[in-house]
Amino acid sequence: MGTEHLVIVGGVAAGLAAAMEARRAAHELEITVLEKTGDISYGACGLPYVISGLIPSLERLIAHQPGYFREQHNICVLLNSEALEILPAKSVVRHTVEGAERETGYTSLVIAAGASAICPPLPGHELGGVFVLRHLRDGRRMLQFIEQTRPRAAVVVGAGYIGLEMAEAFRTRGLRTTVIESSGNVMSTLGGRGRDLVTEEMRAHGVELVFGERVVAFEGGGRVERVLTDAGHAFEADIVSIGVGVRPSVELAQSAKLEIGESGAVKTDERQQTSAAGIYAAGDCCEVLHRVSGRHVWHPLGQPAVRQGWVAGANAARGEAEARYHGVVGTNVVKVFDLEVARTGLSLDEARRDGFEASEVESEAASRAGYYEGGSKIFTRLILDRGGRLLGAQMVGREGVAQRIDVYAAALHASLKAEDLERLDLAYAPPFAPTIDPILRAAHKAKNK
Repeated sequence: MGTEHLVIVGGVAAGLAAAMEARRAAHELEITVLEKTGDISYGACGLPYVISGLIPSLERLIAHQPGYFREQHNICVLLNSEALEILPAKSVVRHTVEGAERETGYTSLVIAAGASAICPPLPGHELGGVFVLRHLRDGRRMLQFIEQTRPRAAVVVGAGYIGLEMAEAFRTRGLRTTVIESSGNVMSTLGGRGRDLVTEEMRAHGVELVFGERVVAFEGGGRVERVLTDAGHAFEADIVSIGVGVRPSVELAQSAKLEIGESGAVKTDERQQTSAAGIYAAGDCCEVLHRVSGRHVWHPLGQPAVRQGWVAGANAARGEAEARYHGVVGTNVVKVFDLEVARTGLSLDEARRDGFEASEVESEAASRAGYYEGGSKIFTRLILDRGGRLLGAQMVGREGVAQRIDVYAAALHASLKAEDLERLDLAYAPPFAPTIDPILRAAHKAKNK
């Protein structure tokens, strides 16, 4: 086994999860991780909270330094080493090491190249103060800019998850903040009263929301000063965060002529194996089975990335495809000032697009017993098919949302109906829930619709 060599491209969530799982499976396996940046093993999802000052330093996001992997687990980590090309016929990765090109042979390979933030090539996008926050190095640059220039006005381009988190970060720092969104609302995957609550929360905390306008340029003399829109408006900006989305990094896979799925990400099976023998993919660069729709989708989030990394690493190390990743139901949650906003499964539009005869039911219920101080309302939206099977759920509230959405996620994995949800024996005590939990309340309303 000592002659076997696993090469992993990418040293963040999926890549290092694959490396560690491979080491558990094969103690003598040679493992090399190529990371194109100078940072590994960090929680990128925490970047907005460092920018806001809630987390005091970027170093708090780092789980382990390269020495930990070398000394404790005999895993070679090469920083600032960018993979340039995969040559499956030769079982070789062409990559850089300290600026020089090198070819490294492998017996198995895991691609964990992640995703790249979209930065529209608008006029002025290279001005100082215009940022796309994706990697630790981006956070480092943004913090340095804030410290040096002391900005007063911020513009956030895009009102998705990262856009709302960055708007909160800037407001927490005391910046006058404007969010510009080309569509007519925040968070396109959220609907109904829940979306309205998010909009109201943003405005209540002093964020100016501009809908239906598209950013067309950034202006300034060396540093950004204004953001221009297609409606002819100019918004003052000393700092800009672009959060219009990310795209899967598939260039390496394409260089190896691996199959790309209809989602635009690398196609893998449940073993995380690509279309080429001995080559696996994990994390934000690859697509995954959505257990509700039955389609392969792109779902770039940290938790699925780590679990896919476990599967890819185990299978790459053993040379046998024993481990399986069984897909996602699309669960995520975001903090928007004092709101918890969560969803799982399909939205109504997504369900109908995927061929379901779907409908929705909305309800509101207290987060705690009415007589217990400190509670608030939880808004719930359930999406169901014609037979009452749960297809999706959305929740918005000031407490108790982030954990309750997991009950719906489990229900989706089990293909439960509304009547099944209503039968669940859920925990009750006045500080945590009313006698009839919001989950049961929503299921009861859906069943009787």
